[in-house]
Amino acid sequence: MYEIIANPEDYQIDDLIKGTGNAPINFSGEERKQWAVEIDAFSNKLVQFSERSQELAKVFKGTEAITATPASLKTLKIQFFKINEALNKALEISKKLESDIVPK
Repeated sequence: MYEIIANPEDYQIDDLIKGTGNAPINFSGEERKQWAVEIDAFSNKLVQFSERSQELAKVFKGTEAITATPASLKTLKIQFFKINEALNKALEISKKLESDIVPK
C-alpha cells in the first residue's frame, strides 16, 4: 500500500486546494487506470523529447557546415535555455513527488 503525502503548500498551489478536505481516500481501480494512462502519456512525451534532442545533437556533432545569423543563434540559445530551465524544474518537481508517494 502507498500513501500520497504531497502538501499543496510545498508546491505553491495551496490556494487551489483549500476546502477539499484532508480525509484519506482510496483510488478506485478505474481512477488508477486513468492516472496510469496520463503518466504513460507524459513518459512518452519525454521519450519523444529525448529522441529529438539526440537527433539535434547529431547535427551539431556532424561535419557538415552550419550557417546562421547572429539573431538566429541568439534565438536558439534562448530556446535551449528555456528548455533547460523547464527540464530542471520538472526534475525538481518529479523528485519531490517521488518522495511524496511513500509505502505505508
